[in-house]
Amino acid sequence: MRFQRTLFYSNFFQCAIPVFDGLLEGEHNNIVVDLLFELATWHGLAKLRLHTESTVRALETSTKRLGDALRQFAATTCEVYLTYELPSEEAARGRRTAAKVKKMHDQTTTTEGGSSTAATGRGKPTRLVKKFNLESYKPHALGDYAMMIRLYGPTDGYSSQTVSTINRYFIHD
Repeated sequence: MRFQRTLFYSNFFQCAIPVFDGLLEGEHNNIVVDLLFELATWHGLAKLRLHTESTVRALETSTKRLGDALRQFAATTCEVYLTYELPSEEAARGRRTAAKVKKMHDQTTTTEGGSSTAATGRGKPTRLVKKFNLESYKPHALGDYAMMIRLYGPTDGYSSQTVSTINRYFIHD
């Protein structure tokens, strides 16, 4: 399963560049295509099943180039295009808000003996603006891959599957 997922991502990055090429205009198109190329290169190096010192150094160099490409994308392209949450994200947020209002209403009703002034939460939902966040953990963790490969070996060499199998046999409810 893990091997199939790796092949999917590798094929995705190989095929993504022609799909995205030309969607944006001018400089932004070049930035996106360069970013996709750096992502594909980094991913290919990170998922190698056998590493040498030269491949780990290549991964370190690729990580630096990927960081530069991500920063350029965030500073240039993301500042020009306004992006919003997906309709499914908006619907999920609406459901969470409605559940929260209902819970507050139920608590208020039980504590005040039947009268409640809780808001109904039935206003028209609006889609929130979503920004690309370079300060999240995932982009920050990319720089640790080379060191972890030096310490523990290729990323396909360890898994939490063994631990979950042991838990099934030795830890009882």
